[in-house]
Amino acid sequence: MDVHDPPPAPRGGAYVTVRVATYNVRGLRDDRAALARVLTALRADVVCLQEAPRFLLSGARRRALAATAGLRLATPGRVGGVAVLAGPRARVLDARLHRLRVFAGLEARALAVAVLDVEGARLAVGSLHLDLNGSARLHHASEAAALMERAAAAHDASVVLAGDVNEQAHQPAWRYLAARLADCYPAAPEGDGLTFTARRPAERIDAVFAAPGVRVVSCGGAQAAPSDLTAASDHLPVVAELGLRP
Repeated sequence: MDVHDPPPAPRGGAYVTVRVATYNVRGLRDDRAALARVLTALRADVVCLQEAPRFLLSGARRRALAATAGLRLATPGRVGGVAVLAGPRARVLDARLHRLRVFAGLEARALAVAVLDVEGARLAVGSLHLDLNGSARLHHASEAAALMERAAAAHDASVVLAGDVNEQAHQPAWRYLAARLADCYPAAPEGDGLTFTARRPAERIDAVFAAPGVRVVSCGGAQAAPSDLTAASDHLPVVAELGLRP
């Protein structure tokens, strides 16, 4: 089966539906009330954040943001500004922050990974924010893919990797990830898929990728007020509804 082909329906239709979102929140530098409303509108079981608070009181600020949407902070650390938030349906089995290779003169990058159980379905969810430098992007994409495979194997879980790729689907790092994981938006698109900038969307640079065997039900933007989407961040969120076998 090709990585882009939907998996066959399991006997009895026994899929657990899980909503996974990704959102670059620009360090909470924009309208926080609008951001809280957008996060709530996602109705997500899991949210992968990029540009989450990294400095003074970063943990408290991340937890407070999560709480505004009925979520909780699942992953530790602050390096790289990445985090995974989990909703009430998700039980956290393991959570880690992996520092990625340091490139001189470039920002420190990391991969936040939470292994979750949602009604018997296990998924290893990674939040990733790739660099503006193309060589670093490609290297970190390969590192992240390997780390996600390791986490999934250790917990018998399905990989879901999401984040700000900082490039488009025809470019090398995106193509590397899409060769190993299904790019959820073209698998079951809703809307135009554009994520940047929030005010004048022209590029799709944020994505959710899922392992073969994960059924992509839909993937698109948030059903939130346009005024909130433009006020909350310079990126638009992406939310994928996925079907996983328990």
